[in-house]
Amino acid sequence: MTLLAIEALEAVATELGVPPFDPVAARRTIVTRGLEVEALRGREFAIEAGGGPVRLGGGRPAAPCAWMDVVLAPGAHAALRGRAGVRCAALSSGTLRAGPATMTVTDGLGDPDPARAGLPHRRRARA
Repeated sequence: MTLLAIEALEAVATELGVPPFDPVAARRTIVTRGLEVEALRGREFAIEAGGGPVRLGGGRPAAPCAWMDVVLAPGAHAALRGRAGVRCAALSSGTLRAGPATMTVTDGLGDPDPARAGLPHRRRARA
């Protein structure tokens, strides 16, 4: 599954000078608000959405596809690079329901910064 911060879509729409996007068009499994999803890469966390907590492991960044230029707006593909979300693996079974949810980081490394929700994440240069 893929997590995406709605703030990323809002920022891209503003940058491109177009109306807000329908988050469903971005084809991500979970759309969040106030969560720095990029900080979840390589971390374990749980989402509780009414069906008991579901443990997830944050993996690689989700790359936007060129189709974003068609379903969102011309230029969305490039604008979403570095902020198109994070691919996650389910580490437990459970049910996620649409609507409000809570996220708990379970790896003990601290919580992501909500102020960074939707900001572009750039790869660090290798030494």
